[in-house]
Amino acid sequence: MALPFGTDLTGKTAVITGAGGVLCGMFAKTLAEAGAKVAVLDLNEEAAEKVAEEIRQAGGTAKAYKANVLEKENLEEVHAKVLAELGPCDILINGAGGNNPRATTTKEYFELGDIESDTISFFDLDQKGVEFVFNLNFIGTLLPSQVFAKDMIGREGCNILNVSSMNAFTPLTKIPAYSGAKAAISNFTQWLAVHFSKVGIRVNAIAPGFFVTKQNEKLLFNEDGTPTARTAKILAATPMGRFGEAEELNGALLFLLNNQAAGFITGVVIPVDGGFASYSGV
Repeated sequence: MALPFGTDLTGKTAVITGAGGVLCGMFAKTLAEAGAKVAVLDLNEEAAEKVAEEIRQAGGTAKAYKANVLEKENLEEVHAKVLAELGPCDILINGAGGNNPRATTTKEYFELGDIESDTISFFDLDQKGVEFVFNLNFIGTLLPSQVFAKDMIGREGCNILNVSSMNAFTPLTKIPAYSGAKAAISNFTQWLAVHFSKVGIRVNAIAPGFFVTKQNEKLLFNEDGTPTARTAKILAATPMGRFGEAEELNGALLFLLNNQAAGFITGVVIPVDGGFASYSGV
């Protein structure tokens, strides 16, 4: 793969949370190909190890770590291992996140009679489910940043990259907690960029549009592989008329981490969404 912008991360250590998944697993492989030593963090240790092994087989350097982004003590333990085995963190990608069915409504619009029906309406959203979604996305970004950004203080060329979403710009129907949590990620990205601006740590985010992952494939495709009605609406609202390919995130990823190309860029959230966030539907 030809890497955009000639980004050379040789000698740098990258820590990626949620790296057992489709998109963040690809981020791990991309940064390894650019020369970074990669710490592959995921709650699912088996998934993390699979990604790390693929990197090693391709000639890169990677180690897998079981990590819970909602437990600071666990993250401190993982940090100590990464420090000993790969060195201090130069790049942190906060990729862990996701939604939960308990924080999702059944229908897009509330209608008379829904309270008495079997549908999950706004009034039925489970508090614990909503809290889980907010914690996984926001606290799951804040805690790794607290733990790993300490390595970056006083060292040049360090970066934090958060993963927001195009629904941070305009909320999607049915998933109020996830939309709100991703909006919080975008806001936190700006806040942290200002907070760390005097010590040389750049903080930015990418906001992926619709990419097919393990988390959303059942929402996008029926069991027989045909697209769902929600897929039809998504593609109709995406000017480029298709889902994104995972590799199409690499340009924004490597650009923002390239200290020569993006050295004066901090606090931005770049949508990679085929025009979804720009389209009014008219």
